[in-house]
Amino acid sequence: MTSHPLFAVPAPLFVTLAEELPWLEAVPDLAAGYLERWKLRLDGEPLHGAASVVLPVMRTDGTPAMLKLQPVNEENADEALGLRTWGEDYAVRVLDDAPDATILLERLEPRSLSDLPDDTEATRILAELLARLRAVQAPPGLRRLEDIAGQMVADAPGLIPRLADPAEQTLVRRCAARVAELVPESGDRLLHWDLHYDNVMASRRHPWLAIDPKPLAGDPCFELYQALNNRWDDLVATGDLPRAIRRRFDLMVEVVGLDRERAVGWTLGRILQNVLWELEGGEHAMDPAQIAIAAALEDPRS
Repeated sequence: MTSHPLFAVPAPLFVTLAEELPWLEAVPDLAAGYLERWKLRLDGEPLHGAASVVLPVMRTDGTPAMLKLQPVNEENADEALGLRTWGEDYAVRVLDDAPDATILLERLEPRSLSDLPDDTEATRILAELLARLRAVQAPPGLRRLEDIAGQMVADAPGLIPRLADPAEQTLVRRCAARVAELVPESGDRLLHWDLHYDNVMASRRHPWLAIDPKPLAGDPCFELYQALNNRWDDLVATGDLPRAIRRRFDLMVEVVGLDRERAVGWTLGRILQNVLWELEGGEHAMDPAQIAIAAALEDPRS
């Protein structure tokens, strides 16, 4: 763990950002520069996401804020643009930002939808927020789901044989076939791409706000998988996992106002995307949750 007079970089990031070691080692100095540039002072211990350092800070007028530092990449380069496009009624407020993906954000309450005891209530709240987010058209210049999905379909034949189980190969080929059908009409809405329960946080000025988007232009049906694959223990605890998956999925489809078949197809597309990422990373088997979600949604009874 890197030590510095200002703060120590949280140790878990040296695992999740192992390929960004030079950036991690430079983070305290980078933070010091932004504290001076934006006239901030530290106001607590450093926090972290999977790929970011988040510092509680105070502005000169006494406003609490959060300084988010992250190695810039194609997923987070347009984060501030996405948040501003939605507006502060839907998403965390951007107070300032820089081209290196450093963002100064309003400070929200330390409570997310993962903290709600009732997972059905949490899903409904998430879906109601998604219904508002989906109404916003993506600004020009964002990455497009059409391009990403087309590349997935192109890459699938070469990667799927790396799966050790022939049944899993067959499943993923079905996913690729569904995506191929949907690519020509991939949509133009501003997508969050990572809207799960930990990325919806409480606020004093608004009950719940979205944070940490990976902005993308596309079909909002592509947004559902993350919420299906989150709070997984709540689904398992029902004793009927396929039924619980379908109930959560159908609740989101109904509240957001989506076409169910398209939502099934793009959710299988999200499974395809994750599997291809994992195969490129050296895996040879699907995550059991991916298999369970695909099976539940492909069930003719659903």
